[in-house]
Amino acid sequence: MAYRSTDRVKARLSAARERILDAALEIMAEHGYAGCSIAAVAHRAGLATGSVYSHFPAKARLFTEVFRVACQREVDAVSRAAAREASAGARIAAVIETFAGRALQSPRLAYALLAEPVDAGVDAERLRFRRAYAELIAGYVAAGVAGGELPPQDPDLSATALVGALGEAMVGPLAAGVAGPGTIPGLTAFAHRALGVST
Repeated sequence: MAYRSTDRVKARLSAARERILDAALEIMAEHGYAGCSIAAVAHRAGLATGSVYSHFPAKARLFTEVFRVACQREVDAVSRAAAREASAGARIAAVIETFAGRALQSPRLAYALLAEPVDAGVDAERLRFRRAYAELIAGYVAAGVAGGELPPQDPDLSATALVGALGEAMVGPLAAGVAGPGTIPGLTAFAHRALGVST
């Protein structure tokens, strides 16, 4: 009997934690990191503020997890898009187009994930996010070089530079609210030129 009770408690706690994370993501997508308080998250999740603190003792802990979840969703989305393509150039284009397209669909969240001032722990998660993109692109660059599709180059350096350029190209327009669909073809063309993709 105690075993079932323990399982029910664990399930209830897990469900509450998911509600907290979902609420925080929703608020961050609407108002950014600065506009997302523990009280607002608790209200959106339908929980007492103390319940949020029982799962996440500080705002930085909550938002480190929120960034981890949000960033992983983005990396998974671009990975799926790239996996549908056959060539290195098409895979890299799929990463850029998916990344930029999703950012344009949720510009406030994209800005928070890319550049909004955050606590140090959250910023460390942001760096892991950038590394995950760079590793993904580096794999495609390495395959393109090995297959003769791309000219010889250091895949890690090229991928890191491309991720940096992509982030910088998106931050200004996202912050100003002027990023639009025309942004994506320009980024794809830039990436192809930078990597030496034949078009």
